[in-house]
Amino acid sequence: MSRIAIIGGHGKVALHLSRILSDEGHDVTSFIRNPDHGSDVTATGASAEVLDVENSTTAQLARALKGHDAVVWSAGAGGGNPERTYAVDRDAAIRSMDAADEAGVRRYVMVSYLGAAKDHGVPADNPFFAYAEAKAAADHYLRGTGLEWTVLGPGALTDEPASGMIETDPSDSGQTETSRGNVALVTAAVLELPGTIRRTIAFRDGSQDVVGALTGD
Repeated sequence: MSRIAIIGGHGKVALHLSRILSDEGHDVTSFIRNPDHGSDVTATGASAEVLDVENSTTAQLARALKGHDAVVWSAGAGGGNPERTYAVDRDAAIRSMDAADEAGVRRYVMVSYLGAAKDHGVPADNPFFAYAEAKAAADHYLRGTGLEWTVLGPGALTDEPASGMIETDPSDSGQTETSRGNVALVTAAVLELPGTIRRTIAFRDGSQDVVGALTGD
């Protein structure tokens, strides 16, 4: 059994993930901003802890993460406000990485998106620009740390039921739909697969089972 911290614990992917991990016997702490969301989290089997990551210092985040074996970043500002997008998706994410290092938590999984990169190509006048910039910066920073990181790049998210079947490194720019349930399954799997450490894994719904797709078997 591992102790796993999920930052952004009330998100749809995070709720799927906390249920999967709890069912597997792990001790899950889901950090949430709104205390009213606590019952949704505890219903998955996780413990809910209130933590405003946007306004927490690195030291405060480190104290919250202390004693965990892994951190999953699944938080986000939700778009619409570029200032908050940079504050959460870039700055708070980076502080959480420094905090994990300070707390001695080596394993760190970042839920990003398919196509996230410094050269993302999103025009500056596009509403998605701030998010693309923020995620690119956070992912880049994570890759430069000494943490045992994995960056996950799912395609366009849907609420379709988890199929447990994906395709990694999709080569065409067509259909990229990825169910949030599958994102949660992939996240849970990489926590158990040392071969995914220091890898960026792009994926979408597909025809290969999750573990086989991640390991190449």
